[in-house]
Amino acid sequence: MVRRANGEGSIYRRPDGTWAGQLTYRDDADRLRRPTVYGKTQAEVLRKLAAVEKRLESGAPVRDSSITLAAWLAEWTSTALPASSRKQATIDRYSMVTRKHFIPALGRRPLHLLRPSDVEALVLAKRREGLSAPTVPTIYTVLRAALDTAVRDGLLRDNPAAKVQRPAARRKEAVYLDAGEAGRLLEAVRGDRIEALIRLMLATGLRRGEALGLHWSDIDLEQQILRVRWTLSRTSQGLELGEPKTSKSRRRVPLPRFAIATLAAHHERQQQERIQAGENWFEHDLVFTTEIGTPLEPRNVLRRFEKLTRAAGLPEVTLHTLRHTAASLPLAAGTHTKVGQEHLEHSSYAITADIYSHVTPAQQREAADRLDDALPC
Repeated sequence: MVRRANGEGSIYRRPDGTWAGQLTYRDDADRLRRPTVYGKTQAEVLRKLAAVEKRLESGAPVRDSSITLAAWLAEWTSTALPASSRKQATIDRYSMVTRKHFIPALGRRPLHLLRPSDVEALVLAKRREGLSAPTVPTIYTVLRAALDTAVRDGLLRDNPAAKVQRPAARRKEAVYLDAGEAGRLLEAVRGDRIEALIRLMLATGLRRGEALGLHWSDIDLEQQILRVRWTLSRTSQGLELGEPKTSKSRRRVPLPRFAIATLAAHHERQQQERIQAGENWFEHDLVFTTEIGTPLEPRNVLRRFEKLTRAAGLPEVTLHTLRHTAASLPLAAGTHTKVGQEHLEHSSYAITADIYSHVTPAQQREAADRLDDALPC
């Protein structure tokens, strides 16, 4: 046996001619540990022992865990993920991503055998599936978060996903309604229970959750403004009223005249429903409610909207189309893109300009015409 310096371990030749090395150390619980490595030569064992020592010095586990990715994800989604500060809707979405995208593709792979090339192959496969623009970056984000926790818990020394560049979201031009299509939609929703909701979303560019979470206390009809402070969403825990996810999402939105008239009329109708419901009315101060004052179910709103758009001959229109339309029409009329960025709380001017690039040709034509008028030629 070749003994090494105190605390470094020992190396010895086995009866079959191969070599083994053993390192002695105490773990965080002060328990004595003696991991063993094997090799065909003494030099190979020395290299392996040096690698073990380096891992111990860096605080990493001696060996990466052989638990499968599926088993780890099951643990992560039931413990670390719910314990995080993420909203319930985000927790639900991350859990769905693990079930739908990771477990079928990589679930049987041992955690310690997962490589950056596996992550890259997954990203490439998901792109080829034609998933929506933000979905592939989200898949990467979830996998990296899960593996970050595995590193934290000592199951891995390094996160293989961290060595892969995050896939960029491929932005598409926004689908929006022109003035004629918007008029057809408004005619289709006339008299319907969600008419006021649709008109307000079209006027302000609010997201569905922001509109459904709107309180009367957030609206100032005299100042012609509303504040976005809440968002309503359906989660695994039921309907959840929470704050917007970013500081930019908490904003003040100016109200055009037709939105003010819509809200005033809607308030009168809701007062009548409150009287008719009597003791059965649930007071939540919400702007858009059922006949007894309870929050509207987001999925029911979507189903009703889809039925109305089909009737209007606009089957490809979604609720998010209203948000794009609320931005596109003013931009096409000459509103500066910077104003649109602030109105939609995009993080940068470039994002707004990229998404709404379809409205710039009209603005460019107008600029060219103005140049004709200005130049004496």
